[in-house]
Amino acid sequence: MRVPGSGVRRIGPRAAIGVAVPAVALLLVLVLGAAGALTSARTSRGTGASADGLPHTTVEVSSARCGRGWDEPEPGVQVFELRNVSDRAAEVYLEDPRSHAVYGEVEGIGPGTTRTLTVRVGKGAYTFRCVPEDADAVTGPTVRVDRGTAGPAAAAITQHDLIPPAIDYQKWVAGGLDEVVRLTGRLREAIDRGDLGRARTAWLPAHLQYERLGAAYDAFGDADGRINGTDAGLPGGVHDPSFTGFHRIEYGLWHGEGARTLRAPAAALVRAVTALRDTWSQARMDPAQLGLRAHEILENTVQFELTGRTDYGSGSALATARANLDGTRAVLSRLHPLLAGRYAALAGLDRGMERARSLLDGFRHGERWTPLDRLSRTRRERTDAVLGDLVERLASVATLCDPRRTS
Repeated sequence: MRVPGSGVRRIGPRAAIGVAVPAVALLLVLVLGAAGALTSARTSRGTGASADGLPHTTVEVSSARCGRGWDEPEPGVQVFELRNVSDRAAEVYLEDPRSHAVYGEVEGIGPGTTRTLTVRVGKGAYTFRCVPEDADAVTGPTVRVDRGTAGPAAAAITQHDLIPPAIDYQKWVAGGLDEVVRLTGRLREAIDRGDLGRARTAWLPAHLQYERLGAAYDAFGDADGRINGTDAGLPGGVHDPSFTGFHRIEYGLWHGEGARTLRAPAAALVRAVTALRDTWSQARMDPAQLGLRAHEILENTVQFELTGRTDYGSGSALATARANLDGTRAVLSRLHPLLAGRYAALAGLDRGMERARSLLDGFRHGERWTPLDRLSRTRRERTDAVLGDLVERLASVATLCDPRRTS
């Protein structure tokens, strides 16, 4: 599910992790370094000015000389060009040598390649930590800056820190799957009776309950495709035999198919969600992915629900977005204790969640929701902006909750 990115991370209220976010959200993103060749002029010490007007410093990445090259520390925004001279890929962190709080990191620097890291340094001590693939971490020399204000830093979160919230979340998903089984059973009963009006009424609660479990989709494996897949990539499109699950039934209910045609897909859906529920206790979610999933739920909402790509006739995209927001909140509530001492913009994230909730609730009218294509241009732009901003804020959660190797 993760969108491949540059691997460059900077701790802060607008940390980017190489994922696609709407253009409106990008207005507030601070400039980050990107992969590329060394192009700026440098002094013999490896520091110089470049076209961006920022000081660039070449820093060596290797087991023998990790962090060497930063010899003339100055306060302000710095671009570190991290050159991996070793024979294996490495991660690099810029951190406080005493507290190990991380100012920035770059992942996956291949042998013989250079990646850049842009951070603001100020009064304090700094050190680079190089973490080669399949080898022990190495800490470079301590560099001191005598003035200025540093950018934000955060204490590293470990895999061990994430195990309790992951276990608690997995238990919550188990209860959610019980409810999915119950609600899909009600949907099947309506279809079996030939009451398609009641089936259309029953479809949405069942689908929304499943959508609320968004952070678990990766652990659901192939079952998710059978339960909530689309016709994307199928040779026969919506008529392909492999098109199954909620969206197959949605298409039939809102495109004039009869109950007789829909009975088999409904029965298959009930079997799929029941099998998932019955085997969930043996599943194991990866704790390291929890923060990333919190971000991806709403990222996918922006990419699919807010573009109408997953609407097969019910007009329920905004209802699904609201369920996805509930799913994000379920993850964040379990990560909140870890974020409270690390994420300075946590209060802003909480306000963003509430702003999105209020906005989406405004599209609900009893049991009905405003279809996406009925929104005015102003309301559509407002929705894109609010959800896009929230996706960007959640990128920081993914960054902060990415476990770091300490040895």
